[in-house]
Amino acid sequence: MSVLKDSVVNMVKDMPDDSTLDDIMAELYFKTQVDAGLKELDGGKGIPHEEVEKRMGKWLTA
Repeated sequence: MSVLKDSVVNMVKDMPDDSTLDDIMAELYFKTQVDAGLKELDGGKGIPHEEVEKRMGKWLTA
């Protein structure tokens, strides 16, 4: 079995027995998005924390 297929099978096995197909699809989508984000960070495409604070500052003040 491929590494990807093993990863998906293990993810499904670790989910609760009453998981629905929608639950499984949501978990796969979440994992895909996290993996894509980590790949971008590894490639130096992330935004520095200071820049995030600058962009979001107006939203974070009460």
